[in-house]
Amino acid sequence: MSGMGVPTRRTGLYFVLVIATTLLFTVVYNTGMSLWEGRPQPIYRSLEVVIQSFTTTGYGEDSPWQSLQMNLLVIMMQFAGIGLILTAVDVFAVPWLRDTLSPTVPEVAPETAEHVVVCAHTPRTDDFISELDARDQPYVLVESDIETASELHEAGYRVIHGDPESTAVLTNARIDEALAVVADGGDDTNASIALSAHDAAPEVRVITLVSEAALRRYHLAAGVDAVLSPRQLLGESLAAQISTTVTAEIESGIPIGDDLELIELVVDDDSEFAGVRFGEARLRERFGITVIGAWFDGAFVTPADPAGSLDPGTRLLVAGEPTQVEALRASTATTVREVSTQRVLLAGYGDSGAAAATPLRAAGNEVTVLDIEPGEVVDTVGDAREPAVLEAAGIATADALVLTVSDDTTAILTTLIARELNPDIEILVRANERASVDKLYRAGADSVESLAAISGRMLADTVFEDEEVLAYSKQVSVVRLPAGGLAGTTLAAEGVRSETGSTVIAVLRDDETITEIDPRRFTFRLGDDVVLAGTDDAIRAFEDRYSP
Repeated sequence: MSGMGVPTRRTGLYFVLVIATTLLFTVVYNTGMSLWEGRPQPIYRSLEVVIQSFTTTGYGEDSPWQSLQMNLLVIMMQFAGIGLILTAVDVFAVPWLRDTLSPTVPEVAPETAEHVVVCAHTPRTDDFISELDARDQPYVLVESDIETASELHEAGYRVIHGDPESTAVLTNARIDEALAVVADGGDDTNASIALSAHDAAPEVRVITLVSEAALRRYHLAAGVDAVLSPRQLLGESLAAQISTTVTAEIESGIPIGDDLELIELVVDDDSEFAGVRFGEARLRERFGITVIGAWFDGAFVTPADPAGSLDPGTRLLVAGEPTQVEALRASTATTVREVSTQRVLLAGYGDSGAAAATPLRAAGNEVTVLDIEPGEVVDTVGDAREPAVLEAAGIATADALVLTVSDDTTAILTTLIARELNPDIEILVRANERASVDKLYRAGADSVESLAAISGRMLADTVFEDEEVLAYSKQVSVVRLPAGGLAGTTLAAEGVRSETGSTVIAVLRDDETITEIDPRRFTFRLGDDVVLAGTDDAIRAFEDRYSP
């Protein structure tokens, strides 16, 4: 409906303009012929002359005019006629040409099977579609807004136009042959989509995203197979990054099997690694740790450059056995100065903020909540973009700022202000769209988590059950995949890291987790699985080469 409304209004306004302009010039012309030319005439004859002027068909016996006023009036009429003609081209011809030349958005999906039906286009589902494209997985995107659907269709998306809450539209998306249905059209809309999906195809798997975790049970009651709450996961991830030491930080690990965990090492000013070149730190030789890569100014680099300097703030992603992790902790124990309490300012108390607050308080931190709306747990009410509000919330003495506001533009401006008010504060931010991540780092954030990226990975893991994603919230994927084409060869022989950019950090063989992997001597067998870490592109490169 929205696509038809604008042309209809423009057409009506154009006709009103034509009628009003014609009547105005008719009255003025008729009066001028009487006053200035001394030739009074009927009003209908003046109307004829005005129309002749507008349409450039001539002026009849009225020309030439003797008075200056009438000559100027006729000139104005001629310009007005040209303007009306050009306006008519824009109102009628341009939309017609655009509609004629633009491809029509289909309303029925082409023949396909084992595809994923994605209901509504959002930044989260867009990241998920990127995951699907990387796997050559067919999909059908259902979009209700005709203008959005047209833009997506022209951009190459496999989109159909229609209301995803309609059983008929889902049938047009060939839901009965789909692998799964993913709904991200709003919490209330998603429940309706789930009911319609099961009406059209009772056996299809339905996966929904929820913004408010409290609504999860209602989605399950609607027959949803998996309800994902990435906002909660993102809040917990931000909270986990708050430093507990002022020299070197070992974050809580991600367990991989019984004998391996993934951790981050954050280098601070007083760390024994500060200023040391990566190659000289000899982390693998000293601790048996596998260094997967490092974050430099927010960008993940793998493998880490041996000549790169471990400047304060550098974050290393490493994997190791619990004993190796403890050895690393012990090696820094003499220089680590523990902080008993961190003062954390939490701005934005939605689902992400609430999820971050719980572990922060449990760890003994002093948490001050700032939100634009009052609430039981809100300590300061106001707009985080206002310096006075941040100062009232204690930004000057805070050790960390966790920013989980709903708008990325607000987050960017708040980050800039917070960095100016407290240059030493640790700033951790939620980005709703992937495109905002780099801007937030440039604004001064120390760590940024992308809600869209986390959502895309969670959806991929849920849809593709045979591919286990072990870490959603990292800027690097950690997945479990079949070794496939590596059987009978070694990592060095295949050049896995140099060719794909991914790192094999463990091999799962039967019930055993193998972490001691000599690149030149360890030979893979049929049936082996690998725990793989790397950027999204690196993981996809490994899949294309070894796990077809």
